[in-house]
Amino acid sequence: VQLQAYGGGLVQVRGSLRLSCVVSGRTFTAMAWFRQAPGKEREFVAGYRWREYYADSVKGRFTISRDSAKNTVYLQMNSLKPEDTAVYYCAADDGVILSTLSKGSAYHYWGQGTQVTVSS
Repeated sequence: VQLQAYGGGLVQVRGSLRLSCVVSGRTFTAMAWFRQAPGKEREFVAGYRWREYYADSVKGRFTISRDSAKNTVYLQMNSLKPEDTAVYYCAADDGVILSTLSKGSAYHYWGQGTQVTVSS
């Protein structure tokens, strides 16, 4: 099983980026994006388990979507802010219950991370 995340880069404030996470080897019922900024703990960004879930800090700006045919999950990020700067990781697993969807410990499979830098 392999998760490969890509699509990060340098973007100006209020710009947009779309991250992709391609899963190879199997499918999962739950997929999510997390991020970690320098000196901060990893935090939940968005998740998909039959429907979308978002952290309050990204609601209305980010959209998670899933293409089952391509076994890929996307994170469309709009109206980016400097505080969105972080390394973004995708994660996947089965058997993730709703109450743990936003917890990194619920996922056993992780992508390698892709850097997103928002410049002001």
